Amino acid sequence: MNYFFVFVGAGIGGIVRYWGSNFVYKFLSPTFPYGTLFVNILGSFIIGIVMYYLDSRELISQELRIFLTVGFCGGLTTFSTFSYETINFLKEKEFLFAGLNIVSNVLITLFALFLVYKLSKLLGGV
Repeated sequence: MNYFFVFVGAGIGGIVRYWGSNFVYKFLSPTFPYGTLFVNILGSFIIGIVMYYLDSRELISQELRIFLTVGFCGGLTTFSTFSYETINFLKEKEFLFAGLNIVSNVLITLFALFLVYKLSKLLGGV
């Protein structure tokens, strides 16, 4: 049943991501990825409310937590999970792991995307 909650939540999160990103560009220039920034901030804010307030006080069921975090926030942005995990490292004073998480998720993912870009270009794409 948890897979169903993730499935439905991710679908709704994806729709909100698409809508939210486009909505932002009605007010701001598309010269900077404000839409992505908006959904990343929104997802991080929501996962913070769910995990640090609702779940820690046992105000929501496990199913609703899974629906909102893995499903909705996961469909909206995986950056919210990254942010949550990094803050947990910082709360536990695991500064090395926090730094490693930040560097790994930002630099290595950028490198992976750049590598695919270069390989695609080499193979006649892009």
